[in-house]
Amino acid sequence: MDRTARGIAEMFGSSCETLVHDMGDPKHPILSIYNGHVSGRCVGSTMDILGTAKELDSQALTTDFVNLYATTPAGQQIKSSTFHLIQEGEGGYNLALGINFDYTSLVYANRILVDLMNAQADLQSAMWQGGDSRLSDIFDECLATVGKPVSTLTKADRLKIIALLDQKNAFSFRKSVPFVSKRLQVSRYTVYKYLGELAGGEPVPDVSN
Repeated sequence: MDRTARGIAEMFGSSCETLVHDMGDPKHPILSIYNGHVSGRCVGSTMDILGTAKELDSQALTTDFVNLYATTPAGQQIKSSTFHLIQEGEGGYNLALGINFDYTSLVYANRILVDLMNAQADLQSAMWQGGDSRLSDIFDECLATVGKPVSTLTKADRLKIIALLDQKNAFSFRKSVPFVSKRLQVSRYTVYKYLGELAGGEPVPDVSN
């Protein structure tokens, strides 16, 4: 048990406290401990990870506890597990391997990461809140490329305009589909249908002449 405790402490570093309790003693003293600075305990201590020296009930003396949350008297946040090794009968014993991982620093690091990743709004929406002028300009450019008034556009013309709009990232703007459908005098469904056809690899007709 001592070798196991030492190996786990070495493997997971100074934030991982490991220890062996003598659970056959009502005070369950610590027989060996590594990285005891996590809880401030040493060999012979009868304090538990919570900073108390209460006697455990009979079930707790023999039950494994895996991956439970605890807070030390100093305020560290701990993940704690306890595993028993029991030999009954004459010359028997009840030993417990305790593993306490202090993840307090990870909590602080996570808060910093959350703050770093936090943003008030996406840039595109913020830039677009001024109105429809930019999208309108893009649409007019694409319509001019076709060279026809909207009322005379064929399906091939509209597909060409949708393709040009997509190339200029017009559909990344907020409410772009309602805007385009209104300017093209078609339904929103039709705009989505045209986008689907283009995404499916349908060739864009040449309407430059």
